[in-house]
Amino acid sequence: MFSRFIKNFAPAALLALCLPLTGAEIKETPVTLDTQDGWALSALYMPAQDGERTVVLLHDLGKTKEAFTSFKNALAHAGFGYLAVDLRGYGQSTGKGTASSFAKEGVDNEFNKMTRDVLAALAFLKKKGVLDTDIAVLGAGLGANVAAKSVTFAPEMPMLALISPAANVRDVLTIPSLRVYKEGNVLIAAGAADKKMFLEASVIRNVAYVSTGEDNGRVTFLTAYDLTSHEMLDKYLIPSVIQWLKTPGRPEVLPDEPLEPAAENSGEAAGGVFIGPSATEDALFPSVLE
Repeated sequence: MFSRFIKNFAPAALLALCLPLTGAEIKETPVTLDTQDGWALSALYMPAQDGERTVVLLHDLGKTKEAFTSFKNALAHAGFGYLAVDLRGYGQSTGKGTASSFAKEGVDNEFNKMTRDVLAALAFLKKKGVLDTDIAVLGAGLGANVAAKSVTFAPEMPMLALISPAANVRDVLTIPSLRVYKEGNVLIAAGAADKKMFLEASVIRNVAYVSTGEDNGRVTFLTAYDLTSHEMLDKYLIPSVIQWLKTPGRPEVLPDEPLEPAAENSGEAAGGVFIGPSATEDALFPSVLE
């Protein structure tokens, strides 16, 4: 009987040891975010521990803030705060209509206006006393595109994480904004199984790399064998994203260029090797920037 108790208790005990040592457990709070154009957005807010960052979470097409459940738990266990948002037209944010009725095209459709949802989230955190330098914005799929476009209106955003971004989702474009995002840290993640999305994410990564100039240690690229969006984040990426939130900038990165012939032929290279764009990426990259 005792051994059975120990067996059942051990996982819970180990989990408890991983939790931050705080006095009283802090639970997430339902909040409402008011946008400039009259949407009342449903969100869940968890304050960060002292000195830790707060992450704005933007979900994918057809999803809601609940799609971040596993990641939210990981953030909380690591001491990070979060603000998980139901984007306009999704979940409990449907007071002015549902996303199924939104125009799928147009530079001023409701999907593009979701950048105002991000601005409402940033305004809420500012009222809560969260410093701009302590905020990261993470989006998955559609949310990644919305997050990327948001830096046009919030260029001071210090950290941007794009999980399965695409060049174009519902006419929300990523590349134009990242071309002018020069000061922040960027994480881009893509699954190799979806070849089109992986290639587009690689091009987006190249654009971010060029935008940061010589300080390329601020661009991080993650990949996985399969899955995309929330599913890829939950299965493969949570530890890496948590680590990135703690230390977003790499201390030293080799130039983004092919190996010297001698090193390539010998199969040896001193230290780590930074993998440059593939030939396919090189072929697409200039046309994107023209």
